[in-house]
Amino acid sequence: MKNAIIGRKIGMTRWFLDDGRNIPVTVISAGPCAVTQIKTMATDGYCAVQIAYEDVKPRRSSMPVIGHDAKAGVTSKRMHREIRLESDAEAEAFTLGQTIDASTFEKVKFVDVTGTSKGKGFAGVMKAYRFKGLCASHGVERKHRSPGSIGSHGTDRGHGAKIKKGKKMPGRLGNERCTMRSLDVISIDAEKNLLIVKGNVPGANSGYLIVRAAVRLYKPKARLQAKA
Repeated sequence: MKNAIIGRKIGMTRWFLDDGRNIPVTVISAGPCAVTQIKTMATDGYCAVQIAYEDVKPRRSSMPVIGHDAKAGVTSKRMHREIRLESDAEAEAFTLGQTIDASTFEKVKFVDVTGTSKGKGFAGVMKAYRFKGLCASHGVERKHRSPGSIGSHGTDRGHGAKIKKGKKMPGRLGNERCTMRSLDVISIDAEKNLLIVKGNVPGANSGYLIVRAAVRLYKPKARLQAKA
């Protein structure tokens, strides 16, 4: 069974260890979520489970979504996400209307947290990519935050100096889907559906997050997870 849940970022705080040291942690309101659809190879061509989070007033939803959630026996939800599964056997572990809460991570020591990063608007290369800028010595134009020459990064295929994809230039910063991998699970409060993880996670406070059991671990963390 896949360990995954939808939640909201509450904020960051400090967690004091037994030896008196403190570490930065993020508090996540994880669930409860409801299973609203189960997909199998026979019916959909792939295996997945759809979970939904947070009740929403019917007037703020749509008739298709209200009807879809009603088939699972739950009230209309605000957010729906699919969790891919490897086989029909994993899908059989779920039932429509089943509730998933923070207790699903009791034996999970590391999680991947996905969210939308804070949007910073249009930014130059010094802010976005830590460029040092041009020299500030005598005779330099007043364009010290400029990225410098880009002609040497162009292609030459008979169509002019077309800049290659991926060139670091000014543009929109943030507001992108990103994932923080292998964060330590510090504590779980199943009664309040709170999940406390070490470090920071994407997005602003109250932003939506998808929390999954970590899928790629280095050997030291993999050994700790195996002991859980």
